[in-house]
Amino acid sequence: MIFKNLNRIVFAGDSVTDMGSAQPVGEGLFDNLGRSYVRVIENMLYTWYPELNFRITNSGISGNTSRDLLERYDRDVLSLEPDYVSICIGINDVWRQFDVPGIPSEACTPDEYEHNLREMIERTRDKVLRLFLATPYFMEPCRADRMRARMDEYSDIVRRLSSEYGCELVDFQAAYDRFFEHKHSAIIAWDRVHPNQIGATLMAREFLSHCGFDYGHLPVEE
Repeated sequence: MIFKNLNRIVFAGDSVTDMGSAQPVGEGLFDNLGRSYVRVIENMLYTWYPELNFRITNSGISGNTSRDLLERYDRDVLSLEPDYVSICIGINDVWRQFDVPGIPSEACTPDEYEHNLREMIERTRDKVLRLFLATPYFMEPCRADRMRARMDEYSDIVRRLSSEYGCELVDFQAAYDRFFEHKHSAIIAWDRVHPNQIGATLMAREFLSHCGFDYGHLPVEE
């Protein structure tokens, strides 16, 4: 497992990362970490690796686009001196094109999205042990759906930049697609975006599959 004792892992993103976390940065006791996949990741790390201590930080803010995240990135991510960073952003870049189409400035075009993401990668990659890039997603199995098709364009940008920069790709869209071969999206989210605890667990499992997480791990007795 890649995470070591006292490593700090910062998760940057929008509402699917935030999910009620303390603002602008959530960590520690009570519900400061929120209810998203970030909380499930912390739960799983401490449950399977009780001999280690982890500093898990939630830097998600609901409603953020990649433009918003970039504006606060130095303050809410890099200034925390993380060992690992995960970026999951882009859903609102697309969603604003559909829920407020009359205000195009609210959304981010594919070109702006790529620029913003590339800027965050450039600022981060030499400062951390590993940078995770997660695809945005839409819980719609029909790829002909207009919003799903648009989201796929943004996910493809993440996949391409992950390959270009050697980042760790966490493909949340692919994980959901596999799940929806068996279940309808209503079991996770009626709006097809904000996951319940089933979705949060699915996302945590997908993230940890890129971290050498060992479900059979037993702590060494002292």
